[in-house]
This record gives sequence, structure tokens and C-alpha cells, in this order.
Amino acid sequence: MDHLHSTHREPSARPAPRHGAAQLRALFDAPGTVRIAGAHNPLGARLAERAGFDGIWSSGLEISASQGLPDADILTMTELLGVAGSMASAVGVPVVADCDAGYGNANNVMHMVRRYEAAGIAAVTIEDKRFPKVNSFIPGRQELASVPEFCGRIEAAKDAQRDPDFMVIARIEALIAGWDLDEALRRGEAYAAAGADAVLIHAKSGSPQPVLDFLQRWHLPQPVVVVPTTYHTISAGELGAAGAKMVVYANHGLRAGIQAVSQTFETILKDGRTTAIEDHIAPLKTVFDLQGMDEFKENEKRFVRGAAPEAPPAPAPTPAPAPERDGEPAEHARPVPVLTGGDAP
Repeated sequence: MDHLHSTHREPSARPAPRHGAAQLRALFDAPGTVRIAGAHNPLGARLAERAGFDGIWSSGLEISASQGLPDADILTMTELLGVAGSMASAVGVPVVADCDAGYGNANNVMHMVRRYEAAGIAAVTIEDKRFPKVNSFIPGRQELASVPEFCGRIEAAKDAQRDPDFMVIARIEALIAGWDLDEALRRGEAYAAAGADAVLIHAKSGSPQPVLDFLQRWHLPQPVVVVPTTYHTISAGELGAAGAKMVVYANHGLRAGIQAVSQTFETILKDGRTTAIEDHIAPLKTVFDLQGMDEFKENEKRFVRGAAPEAPPAPAPTPAPAPERDGEPAEHARPVPVLTGGDAP
């Protein structure tokens, strides 16, 4: 019997994937630098996974931009969680969620952690800003929460989690808000003492030096996460050698897509046809592959039965009218006797 049509399921030759949080913990415990890439939908997450990144950054900036909205706590937690959860279910690498300032006070953070953990997210990152926040690269308002208030959010997050592997990453925005390195270190040490599993030092200088200075002076066991969006000349290997454990390329997929799509559309309108761009865009076969069409077709062969509707039974034939006899209408014709077996001559 063809195994594709059998009702018996053979044991899978592939080992069951590790839970996302356990995967992330293993990456943090292993030697080397962890590299993750930002995405705003499952397709982008799969592209990052196929490229070889260790995980996915569920980017608040990317998700907001994909909806045509500012990254300023306009989207709700439920909307952002829906995207993060869909990405976690689409890839086999861990997803780290950018959860802004935690969507409110400590009670909101507890609700957030329970929901994100249940959705299969490996870690959440919350930043020490007041709610509602504004994207860190926007000039102007960058208001920080007090250290006691933010420590309360971290303690609440750790109290709410159920999976011991789930990680809470405290994002330090002191350098973004114009404070000095001493304040960034003071905050990071307080957040580590409150139970943060890692700290993220954020900066917007074109030079990596402020981040390198932080890494040099950081002596606590909690690992440090960095986001080289503006100080892009330094490599992940160099950041790792300086003490960073995770490097986040938070928004490059979105920015690359905007550039490529804009150029493609402009060329189509200019030329009036797509010939010039056909060699520069993905073929439909790649799209179907990313959609998982081969697996879809295999499952269709294995499990979809009786898909064609059954034809209804044919109607009974209508008896033919009796023939006319000697010019008489059929209704006046003498009935023709039906012979039975006993009447046969």
C-alpha cells in the first residue's frame, strides 16, 4: 500500500523540535554570538530562518510600519501578539518579542508575559520608558520610567512566567534619552538584581564606542544584547569579542523590502511591462516553496478523502406511452395482456 494513502501514521524520522524558550536558553548557554533578525510576518521570519539566523526579532517598528502606523504604542498588545505568535508557529527557531514598555504598569506586564509565553514566544524585551513610548530613533520625547517602577515591571514579569526557560530581557534606554554611561550601568545593574535574564543596551550613535564602553564595564553574569542599527560598521564577531552575547538586526528586512519594492514598482510603471525586473524578483516557485506547498500537497494526498462530490442516483426511466392500434388513440387501445410463466403455451 502506498504510505501516502495509508491511515497508519509512521513515526516521524525527524526529532520533535525543542520548545522556543529552551532553544533560546541553549543558545545563550553555548559558546559564540547569537544573531537574530527582525521580521513583521511569518514570511519574513521564514526568510530569516532560511538565511541562517539563530532566531527572530518580532519587531515593534516593523509590525507598526507594516500597518502604516508610527512605532509609538499605537497598536495594541493583542495586535502585536497575533503577529509574534504567527511567526513562532511558522519557524523552528526561537522568537524574541519586542514588547515596547510592557503595555502599561506591572499588572499589564504580568498579563503580557502569560499571553506571550502561551503563544510560544521564547523571550520578551521590555524597555525602561514611560507608557506610551516613542521609537528610540525619533528625535524629541524619550521619557524614562523611574528605576523602582521599572524594577517592579521586571519582578512582575518573572513572577508571571511559568516556563523556567522563558526569558525577560530588560532594555536600557538611558543612552537614547541623553543620559550618560554611569546611568545606563546603574539601571542595568538594578534590572539584573530585579531578576532580568539579560539586559539590552540601546544606543543611536553612529559609533559603537558607547556600547563598547558599556560592555567593558559590565561585570554581572547576565548576558548583554546589542542592536547595531546605527553603528553598523562593527561586526557581530567584534561585538561578541567585546562581550555581547546577542546581536539583533532589528529592521533590515523591512528596509530592504521597502527599497526593493519601490524600485520594482517604479520600473514597471516606467517600462509598461515587467521584463526588466523578472530576473531580479523571486520566481513563483520560491513563493510556493515558502508557503509550504509541497507539504500541503503531500498532506492532501494522505488525508483528504472523498473530496469529489458523489453523483446523485439516476432517475427512474419514464414508461413509454402505449402505441396506437387501428387509428385509435393510445388511451382507448385494448390493453395488451402480460403473459406469466403459467400462461405460456
